[in-house]
Amino acid sequence: MSFFDWEFIWIHKTDFIPAIILSLKLSFFGILGAMILGFIAAIIEFYQVKFLKSIFRVYLSVSRNTPLLIHLFFLYYGLGQFGIKLDAFSCGVIGVIFLGGSYMCESFLLGFRYVDKIQKDSALALGFSDKDILRFIIFPQSLAVCTPSIGANVIFLLKETSVVSAIALADIVFVTKDLIGTYYKTSEALLMLIAIYLILLLPLSIFFVWLERYYKRAFF
Repeated sequence: MSFFDWEFIWIHKTDFIPAIILSLKLSFFGILGAMILGFIAAIIEFYQVKFLKSIFRVYLSVSRNTPLLIHLFFLYYGLGQFGIKLDAFSCGVIGVIFLGGSYMCESFLLGFRYVDKIQKDSALALGFSDKDILRFIIFPQSLAVCTPSIGANVIFLLKETSVVSAIALADIVFVTKDLIGTYYKTSEALLMLIAIYLILLLPLSIFFVWLERYYKRAFF
């Protein structure tokens, strides 16, 4: 006798399609925003920009020491007390950006600080501006160092989106709980949940391993 009801899995596999699309959209916009925010924060920290440096350090401390679930509750329920109403999807994207920006900042800083100071001094002596040094010298070389960390952050943030069901977003976890509550098929629903996350995350892991090797061959 089979441990799993494979007929149930076959019938309900398509129930996850809208949830997968939602999770991928939320992850895409959230992670893209987190990369942009993290890159800006890393530049501010790396170049010690006055005024903004203190603001971003407060943001980094808050972001790293609070979970995504708290961010979502504040955005979805808390802002309503101040007359600001955001839809659940926007709250999910902003929450991922807020959480992920601090982690991406550390990843970019790791790469920026790897580049030897003598290269920057030599570029300054040749008349390069700070902008050109960042664009042509620091950033290309930093990619080989920070790519593994960025890849780990991308996978981490994609997994973190599993909590957005707490603000009524019908993501993959939401559908799983719905199937369990309706049909009491816990093992089958959890098996589909695990399979979906493996299908989503394994190609990402393989891609970032390839990307890391590519940059290492290009710059080392």
